[in-house]
Amino acid sequence: MLENISVIAFDIDGTLYPSWALNVRIVVYFLRNLRFFLSFNKVRKQLHKTAPVADFYEYQARLLAIELDCSVQNAKSMIQQIVYDGLKPVFERIKPFKYVRDAFQRLKDSGYRLAILSDFPPSQKGEMWGLLPYCDAVLGAEEIGALKPSKYPFGILARVLNVAETEILYVGNSVRYDVIGARNAGLKSAYLLPWWRKFLHLKHPNADISFSNYRQFAKIVIQ
Repeated sequence: MLENISVIAFDIDGTLYPSWALNVRIVVYFLRNLRFFLSFNKVRKQLHKTAPVADFYEYQARLLAIELDCSVQNAKSMIQQIVYDGLKPVFERIKPFKYVRDAFQRLKDSGYRLAILSDFPPSQKGEMWGLLPYCDAVLGAEEIGALKPSKYPFGILARVLNVAETEILYVGNSVRYDVIGARNAGLKSAYLLPWWRKFLHLKHPNADISFSNYRQFAKIVIQ
């Protein structure tokens, strides 16, 4: 199943670290900026359905300006201050899933090229828990111009790495954005199971690989 795979690419949020670790740390921050976050989340849902745009950040700000009834410049400033800069310090206190770094090391030692493709800017996560030195490419879908599940960011990833889409295994925690998105773009997919699927030992039928932890994932890939 993985005999033609040469690249393993990873989502970040909810995939390399548990989503709850972020959520519990921003409850007060979220409530303090409730109107903004409700509007921003609505905009992001729309952007997940939008075709590639020349200036993602400008378009995102324009959509938010409509929701908040403010100027585009004010919307852009709020996104920068509340989301991109405001959440950055939180990630300094978040730890990745167990065995992530070990899995990266083992995969790299086995000859795989590794990459990151995330909807939010990877730079927001700082040194990304020491994983950056293992990566051959680190891409943010926003800078590319379209969010997952659009085929476009997956295609750009393949182009940057100079491989066919069929040579990439994409690892994520979202069925819609990561599993289905990768499949529709011609990639293989690996799905990090949520707790209830782990409990029921229930794989996802649309994913090429379903796994519970990164030690298991590395074992499945390196066999």
